[in-house]
This record gives sequence, C-alpha cells and structure tokens, in this order.
Amino acid sequence: MAAKSSRTMTIPTDAELIQAQADLWRHYLSYLTPMALRCAIQLGIPTAIHRLGGAASLPDLVIALSLPPSKASSLKRLLRLLSTTGVLASNEAGIYSLIPLSYLLVDGILVVGDASQAALVLCLTSRYHMEAAMWLADWFKKDIAQPVPSPFEDVHGATLFEESMAVLDPQSDKLFNEALAAHDHMGIGTILRECHGLFNDLQSLTNCCGDDGTIARAIVKAFPHIKCNVLDLPKVINKAPSDGLVNYIAGDMFHSIPPAQAVMLKLVLHFWSDKDCINILTQCKKAIPSREVGGKVIIMDIVVDSSSGPLFETQMLMDMVMMVCTRGRQRDENDWSAIFMKAGFSDYKIVKKLGARGVIEVYP
Repeated sequence: MAAKSSRTMTIPTDAELIQAQADLWRHYLSYLTPMALRCAIQLGIPTAIHRLGGAASLPDLVIALSLPPSKASSLKRLLRLLSTTGVLASNEAGIYSLIPLSYLLVDGILVVGDASQAALVLCLTSRYHMEAAMWLADWFKKDIAQPVPSPFEDVHGATLFEESMAVLDPQSDKLFNEALAAHDHMGIGTILRECHGLFNDLQSLTNCCGDDGTIARAIVKAFPHIKCNVLDLPKVINKAPSDGLVNYIAGDMFHSIPPAQAVMLKLVLHFWSDKDCINILTQCKKAIPSREVGGKVIIMDIVVDSSSGPLFETQMLMDMVMMVCTRGRQRDENDWSAIFMKAGFSDYKIVKKLGARGVIEVYP
C-alpha cells in the first residue's frame, strides 16, 4: 500500500485556475508556432518580403506569393501569428518587415556569411521528426538493450545522416543533410571576428566532420598562414570542391585524425554519447602535439547555462531534439569537464560564450 504524502497541495484560487487554463492552452497549442514557421518558409514569405525591399503589405504579399485572393484573410492571420511570435515585425499600417531572425530564412542570400537556416526549420518540422517525438512515451516504456536507439531510430528503423535514412526517403535525407550543413556553418563569421585569438598562432588545423570545407575555407581566408585539413567520411569528401585552399582527407574520426597543431570540432560532439565523445577526443589527443608547442582541441558547441530565461529554455529544447533524434545530448560545463578528463586532457578554457554556444580550448 502506498504511503500517504505528508504534504497536501494547496487548492488553486479561481484566478490561478483561469491563468493555468490559459497557460495550458499556450503549451498544447504551441506546436502551431513551428507549423506556421514551416508554412511561411514553404510559401516563401521571408524571401518575398526581402525581394520587395524588406517590407510589404498584405496585398503586396498576396500578389508576390501568387495566392488566390480568397486566401488574403487567412494569410493575414498567419502573418499576425508570425509577428506575435517574433518571426516578423509589423506596424499599425499593416506593413510586415524582416527582422534578424527572418533574414536567416531568406532563400539564396548569406547574412554576414551565414547560410540560410530554412532547411533546418523544414528538417525539424518534418513528419519524421514529429512522429519520433510522438513516439516518446512508448520509447520510455520499452526495455531496450544497449546501446539504446533514439526514438527516431526506434520508430523509423533508420538513423539520421546514415545510409539507412537515404534508403528510407532520399528526398528527406537530402533535406536533412542540407539542414546539418546550415547548422554547422552558422556562426563561423561571428566566431572569427569575436575569437580572433583562437587561430592567430596556429600553423595547422584539422577540421573534423568538415563537410564541404565551407568553415575551413573561411578560416584560411581570414588566416592565410594556416594549413587546413578537412576530415570527413569518403561519401562527403568525394563530393567536396577542390579549390586548393584546404586539403580534403577521407576518413573516420573514431579511428584516426590527421596530425595538426589543433583539431576543431564545431557542433559535432552533441550528436554523440559520452562514450563516443571520449573516443573521438582520444583520437584528437593523439593527433596534436603538447600544449607547450600550441597543441589544443577547439570545440564549438552548446554549453548549457542553468540560469533561467529564454536562452536556457532554448538549450533544453535543443537537448530534447538530441534525445528524440540522436544518441547525443547537450552538456553543461561540468559534463564537458568530465569528458575532457576521461579522454586524457589536462585542462580546458571556455574562451567565449556566443548565445547558446560556447567556444572551448582543450589542452593535452
């Protein structure tokens, strides 16, 4: 027989219940916010506003988007939600304009060197991700042998960014890889400007999971003295452009990493379990010289900050994405420190925090 709790819940007041009901509505209806954002991208609303000079009226958008006039009132309601949730700006005259967030969704332009993030939104609002999240309670109840697959793997029988996903749905696999590239490339311009000292004294660098070399080329253009390797799987490297700026190497970071003064992992480790991260970092340590001659690992990844507010909530949502779709997780400083020490490193320094992400130097 269960023991009775010594504490009793205070009965809410009428005012508290009314507020609670409104809060509950907001929580269970909030799935419509990303759906509205997805719709805006699919219709091309940010791109249309950009082409109209950065601001547009409702009639302008109906024409620019080639929508039936009968849908104008519905479009107005969609735009109102997008404005309320901070995707667009609007004024009393009914003019809708882009803000920094919506600039990141404009097709075909780079914002201060950063790629459009539209593919990332479409990826994470796809039916595959939605169905994986809807499977979460069933996944929790299943007693699954180690290593435990993510809910995504469990419900779809496929793993993100691997051949099984390409077999399941080639078009979605292509979108997911575009989203991964946009996710990885985002912010390198800011990092190069804000963390200039990271690269000043480097003579060589290996960028692990460097994809098509976009990040490595940005580094070499800013610091021409650095000899830069890009390490990725053969299927990625075989498609990479050859422009002479960087050296492409096909390989697997779990087995071997090309020697360099520094190894860089940008938005890589949060996809992997602690055990896998330790294995990756162990290979990194083998690839670099001692700290005395500049050996280090540069990690750019989320560093969870327990302070309350929108940033912390974003980090918690990012952690849920990792739990639902991968075998990785987001980590706070204590988590990172433990992984570094287990991989055989002696010290680390958080160089700078840039929004949800941190830039970390790890020393052998």
